[in-house]
Amino acid sequence: MFRRREPVPFAFLAEADRFRSNVAPPPRERATAGQIAGRSLMGLTIVAALIGSLIVGMPALEPDQASTPTQQSRAADGR
Repeated sequence: MFRRREPVPFAFLAEADRFRSNVAPPPRERATAGQIAGRSLMGLTIVAALIGSLIVGMPALEPDQASTPTQQSRAADGR
């Protein structure tokens, strides 16, 4: 865009893109057995719901030949 003509008053601002912290973030807390069990039960519930909706919805996706009336014209009968 444009550059300033005056010098930057602090040298660390000019080198801010190269700055790396030497402070490590704290380690993540381990999940308790209850949290792991809750997450797995939630996952199983979601998977079971998806499979159940597939099972319930499959009859609606299949073409049903018995319920669709076939219309024939009288010309096709030969009358």
